[in-house]
Amino acid sequence: MHVEIRKNGDVVIADLSGKLTAGLGDQILRDTFDELLAEGWKKILLNLSGVSFMDSAGVGELVAGLRTAQRLGAAVKLLNASPRVQSTLYIARLLPIFELYGEEAEALKGFGA
Repeated sequence: MHVEIRKNGDVVIADLSGKLTAGLGDQILRDTFDELLAEGWKKILLNLSGVSFMDSAGVGELVAGLRTAQRLGAAVKLLNASPRVQSTLYIARLLPIFELYGEEAEALKGFGA
Protein backbone atom coordinates (compact mmCIF):
# COMPACT_ATOMS: atom_id res chain seq x y z
CA MET A 1 0.00 0.00 0.00
CA HIS A 2 1.30 3.43 -0.98
CA VAL A 3 -0.21 6.90 -0.47
CA GLU A 4 0.51 10.13 -2.35
CA ILE A 5 -0.98 13.34 -0.92
CA ARG A 6 -1.93 16.32 -3.07
CA LYS A 7 -4.07 19.38 -2.52
CA ASN A 8 -6.73 21.13 -4.57
CA GLY A 9 -7.82 24.30 -2.81
CA ASP A 10 -9.28 23.36 0.56
CA VAL A 11 -9.55 19.66 -0.38
CA VAL A 12 -6.77 17.19 0.33
CA ILE A 13 -6.60 14.20 -2.02
CA ALA A 14 -4.97 10.94 -0.96
CA ASP A 15 -4.09 8.78 -3.96
CA LEU A 16 -4.01 5.21 -2.64
CA SER A 17 -2.41 2.32 -4.51
CA GLY A 18 -1.83 -1.32 -3.74
CA LYS A 19 -3.79 -3.64 -1.48
CA LEU A 20 -5.84 -2.22 1.37
CA THR A 21 -5.56 -5.28 3.60
CA ALA A 22 -4.78 -6.35 7.17
CA GLY A 23 -1.26 -5.62 8.26
CA LEU A 24 0.50 -2.82 6.47
CA GLY A 25 -2.35 -1.53 4.25
CA ASP A 26 -4.84 -0.77 6.99
CA GLN A 27 -2.11 0.75 9.19
CA ILE A 28 -1.01 3.09 6.39
CA LEU A 29 -4.62 4.23 5.88
CA ARG A 30 -5.03 4.81 9.64
CA ASP A 31 -1.81 6.84 9.74
CA THR A 32 -2.93 8.85 6.70
CA PHE A 33 -6.27 9.72 8.32
CA ASP A 34 -4.55 10.63 11.60
CA GLU A 35 -2.02 12.86 9.84
CA LEU A 36 -4.56 14.69 7.66
CA LEU A 37 -6.98 15.26 10.53
CA ALA A 38 -4.15 16.43 12.81
CA GLU A 39 -3.22 18.99 10.13
CA GLY A 40 -6.80 20.29 10.28
CA TRP A 41 -8.08 19.15 6.87
CA LYS A 42 -11.89 19.16 6.75
CA LYS A 43 -12.37 17.87 3.19
CA ILE A 44 -10.67 14.56 2.47
CA LEU A 45 -10.96 12.74 -0.86
CA LEU A 46 -9.62 9.18 -1.03
CA ASN A 47 -8.72 8.24 -4.60
CA LEU A 48 -9.05 4.45 -4.74
CA SER A 49 -8.17 4.09 -8.44
CA GLY A 50 -4.91 2.31 -7.58
CA VAL A 51 -6.39 0.00 -4.93
CA SER A 52 -6.49 -3.49 -6.42
CA PHE A 53 -7.98 -5.31 -3.43
CA MET A 54 -9.58 -4.50 -0.09
CA ASP A 55 -10.33 -6.96 2.70
CA SER A 56 -12.42 -6.60 5.86
CA ALA A 57 -9.56 -4.87 7.71
CA GLY A 58 -9.37 -2.27 4.94
CA VAL A 59 -13.13 -1.78 5.07
CA GLY A 60 -12.95 -1.45 8.85
CA GLU A 61 -10.25 1.17 8.60
CA LEU A 62 -12.28 3.17 6.05
CA VAL A 63 -15.23 3.17 8.45
CA ALA A 64 -13.06 4.05 11.46
CA GLY A 65 -11.46 6.90 9.52
CA LEU A 66 -14.86 8.20 8.42
CA ARG A 67 -16.19 8.13 11.99
CA THR A 68 -13.14 9.94 13.36
CA ALA A 69 -13.34 12.52 10.57
CA GLN A 70 -17.05 13.14 11.18
CA ARG A 71 -16.43 13.52 14.91
CA LEU A 72 -13.88 16.22 14.09
CA GLY A 73 -16.21 17.96 11.61
CA ALA A 74 -14.47 16.67 8.48
CA ALA A 75 -15.99 15.08 5.38
CA VAL A 76 -14.60 12.04 3.57
CA LYS A 77 -15.52 11.04 0.02
CA LEU A 78 -14.31 8.20 -2.19
CA LEU A 79 -13.13 8.46 -5.80
CA ASN A 80 -12.56 5.97 -8.62
CA ALA A 81 -13.15 2.70 -6.79
CA SER A 82 -12.58 -0.27 -9.10
CA PRO A 83 -15.51 -2.65 -9.67
CA ARG A 84 -13.85 -5.13 -7.30
CA VAL A 85 -13.52 -2.53 -4.52
CA GLN A 86 -17.04 -1.24 -5.19
CA SER A 87 -18.30 -4.80 -4.83
CA THR A 88 -16.55 -5.12 -1.47
CA LEU A 89 -18.12 -1.85 -0.29
CA TYR A 90 -21.52 -2.99 -1.56
CA ILE A 91 -21.30 -6.37 0.19
CA ALA A 92 -20.31 -4.59 3.42
CA ARG A 93 -23.37 -2.32 2.92
CA LEU A 94 -21.20 0.80 2.96
CA LEU A 95 -22.21 2.43 -0.31
CA PRO A 96 -25.04 4.39 1.34
CA ILE A 97 -22.57 5.60 3.99
CA PHE A 98 -19.80 6.77 1.66
CA GLU A 99 -20.22 9.19 -1.22
CA LEU A 100 -18.54 7.53 -4.19
CA TYR A 101 -17.55 9.50 -7.30
CA GLY A 102 -16.20 8.48 -10.69
CA GLU A 103 -14.73 11.88 -11.63
CA GLU A 104 -12.42 14.03 -9.53
CA ALA A 105 -14.05 17.29 -10.65
CA GLU A 106 -17.46 15.93 -9.62
CA ALA A 107 -16.10 14.88 -6.21
CA LEU A 108 -14.58 18.32 -5.65
CA LYS A 109 -17.95 19.92 -6.45
CA GLY A 110 -19.49 17.52 -3.93
CA PHE A 111 -17.45 19.25 -1.24
CA GLY A 112 -18.66 22.61 -2.41
CA ALA A 113 -15.12 23.46 -3.56
